[in-house]
Amino acid sequence: MVCWHGGQHRLRLPRLAAGAEGGAGVTGTVTAPMPGRIVAVAVREGDTVAQGARLLVLEAMKMEHTLTAPAAGRVSAVRCAEGEQVSEGTVLVVIEPEEAAA
Repeated sequence: MVCWHGGQHRLRLPRLAAGAEGGAGVTGTVTAPMPGRIVAVAVREGDTVAQGARLLVLEAMKMEHTLTAPAAGRVSAVRCAEGEQVSEGTVLVVIEPEEAAA
C-alpha cells in the first residue's frame, strides 16, 4: 500500500514463473530495488533455495523489505553483507535456476 497525495494505492508487482520454458527468461539475479542497508542475509553460497524463499532483508525508508528468490535453484553468489549500504540496482544474490524436469 502506498500513500500518495492524500490517497492510498495498492501496487502489485509481477512474479516470475519458474520452469515454464525450461527456465528460459527467468533470471536468478536479485538486485536492490532501492538504496538501503542490508539488515540480514539468510543464505550462503552453495545453499539450495525454493522459489519465494527469503534471501535477505533490506532496510530502506525506515521499513524492512524482504527480498525473495525469483526461482528455485542454487545460490552461486552472495555479494552483500549485513550492515552494508547498497545502491539501487546493486546485485545482491545470484541464483542458478533449476533446470525444468524433462
